Amino acid sequence: MIKEPPLPNLWDDQHAAGMSEPERLRYRSNLLGSDKRITNYGGGNTSAKVRMKDPLTGAEVEVLWVKGSGGDLGSIGLEGFATLYLDKLEGLKSLYRGRPFEDEMVGYLPHCTFNLNPRAASIDTPLHAYIPYRHVDHVHPDAIIAIAASRDGERLTQEIFGGKLGWLPWQRPGFDLGLKIAQQAQNPEYVGVILGGHGLFTWADTAKACYETTLQVINRATAWLEEQASAPAFGGPQRAALAPQQRREIAAALMPLLRGKIGREEPKIGHFNDSEAVLEFVNSRDLDRLASLGTSCPDHFLRTKIRPLVLKFDPSQGLGGLVAGLDEQLAAYREMYTAYYQRCKHPDSPRMRDPNAVVYLVPGVGMITFAKDKATARIAGEYYTNAIQVMRGAEGVSAYVGLEEQEAFDIEYWLLEEAKLQRMPKPKSLAGKIALITGGAGGIGKATAVRFLEEEACVVLTDIDPARLEEVQGELAERYGPDQVRTLRADATLEAEVEASMAHAAVEFGGLDILVSNAGIASAAPIEETTLEIWNRNMDILAKGYFLVSREAVKLLKRQGLGGSVVFVASKNGLAASPNAAAYCTAKAAEIHLARVLALELAPDQIRVNVVNPDAVLRGSKIWSGKWSQERAAAYKISTDELEEHYRARSLLKRSVYPEDVAEAIYWFASERSAKSTGNILNVDAGNAVSFTR
Repeated sequence: MIKEPPLPNLWDDQHAAGMSEPERLRYRSNLLGSDKRITNYGGGNTSAKVRMKDPLTGAEVEVLWVKGSGGDLGSIGLEGFATLYLDKLEGLKSLYRGRPFEDEMVGYLPHCTFNLNPRAASIDTPLHAYIPYRHVDHVHPDAIIAIAASRDGERLTQEIFGGKLGWLPWQRPGFDLGLKIAQQAQNPEYVGVILGGHGLFTWADTAKACYETTLQVINRATAWLEEQASAPAFGGPQRAALAPQQRREIAAALMPLLRGKIGREEPKIGHFNDSEAVLEFVNSRDLDRLASLGTSCPDHFLRTKIRPLVLKFDPSQGLGGLVAGLDEQLAAYREMYTAYYQRCKHPDSPRMRDPNAVVYLVPGVGMITFAKDKATARIAGEYYTNAIQVMRGAEGVSAYVGLEEQEAFDIEYWLLEEAKLQRMPKPKSLAGKIALITGGAGGIGKATAVRFLEEEACVVLTDIDPARLEEVQGELAERYGPDQVRTLRADATLEAEVEASMAHAAVEFGGLDILVSNAGIASAAPIEETTLEIWNRNMDILAKGYFLVSREAVKLLKRQGLGGSVVFVASKNGLAASPNAAAYCTAKAAEIHLARVLALELAPDQIRVNVVNPDAVLRGSKIWSGKWSQERAAAYKISTDELEEHYRARSLLKRSVYPEDVAEAIYWFASERSAKSTGNILNVDAGNAVSFTR
């Protein structure tokens, strides 16, 4: 194992003193879930048996509080726990007809619900209900699973814990396993049990004692594994890792290629991980042997599939050889997965899911994971990193054993898991899509990001204002989650920085689907007062900048081969001249004509190019907060305070235009709602006859 400091005891007696028993359960759960060495996102569960007043009879009854289906220990609140009458759960024992009828027992759990709690009870509920202790933890620490996934895990359990922990061989979670764990808990010497290939159960009669027991067991296992491991991990290194910048460059080049080849049926988002643990594994002599064994813990397996795909890549030979053989390697994995499905399926198994790999291991570079969204891709990578740590620990003291193929299939295609998948909400219109927005810190850029995020897109914002960019990222991450938003300080007029922004989108999310070219300035001056500096600045940002950004975006879109949408945010002034704005109007006209050219050129690649023309969007605009408002007010011989009313009154509809209005038009062009539109212009100006396109 990579040497880890002991897990700290974070229990605060003073903080916990005023809590109710359910609140202490929540507190304990959050402490356990906050450390990924204890359990990963969504993994594990906790419970407490609490005396409460029955809302029907007023009598005190025993209620099992247990983490509900789909919850996460690190963030769970009281509403995340299912509550069930313990006596009714006891009554289920008389209905149990044996292991062939495991799944039907899940259907009885809603009948045991206490106080009409809408939180669904998980399949693990019986694993907690029958243990004769008030508090139970079930977690998946790497150190414990390393023992559980060892060839002689039962012997190691006895050697390490000296009769303080029981052992149960691998068995799929369900009612029968719950009865067997309860039987183990009858041994007064046991403080818990290790489940072969799975994880750890611990118990105690107080929340604090249960928490401390869990920590003590994990720390003991971690220390023992570190003491025993003497040989180099994974057979030692076979190659050296590339330098960090080289790794990132290869990931940025490879991820869009992979995404294009595996994402035609369902769009996918990528995640790149080149942590120390991952690099040690992908550069080792035993990589191919161990990767082929797959994972053991069902929580790991459900998120990483039967096994990863180890890409054939020699870092000393560059990316060319890998790219040339990529189609063959991907096809071989799909054939393997299809054969696995055909061998293991049952008459009532759900249809085969996507046969592409989730985890891609790249020697010298790291690990790439792809899934339906960023969080799922990131979590898959975290779980496979856990699996790596498990393999390291098991191989250091014994031999690692993966989950047997049929058992793995029965977990992956479990009808109860399928039912859970079917209950998930349908994805929104931009789910699985990646957008890059230039000028992302301004009013229109931010409003567009919000509109895209509402439709579940991943968004990269670039801007030259790092302070404002950081502020916008923080706000959006808080509203939509940090997985969905990335930012980069980039100047759209500098070729290297534009290239870097595309690489950033590729390595952070896997590629690109939507470009919104929005970075802009504005200036006003009579022609005789328009300096060459003013002229060049407008042309640089509004013409050259749009050219550079679209050129680099198109390279990325073509590398993927998935089509795409490019939206230029131009201006009414690109169609209709305004006095004292020669540089601005000319540059905006150049944007519009560039979009027309690109629409013609890129149509064979299914890349659509369209233009949105705003007018007089004052609110939230960085342009209008500067000299531009003073210059336009002077041109119309009014004060700056009168500008918004001037533009409103000038419009045919007598309405003001806001960033959200422009964002809605951009969204329409970016989404499949406009799948048959390219080369078009949509004015968002509340009506202005001089800018009619016909």
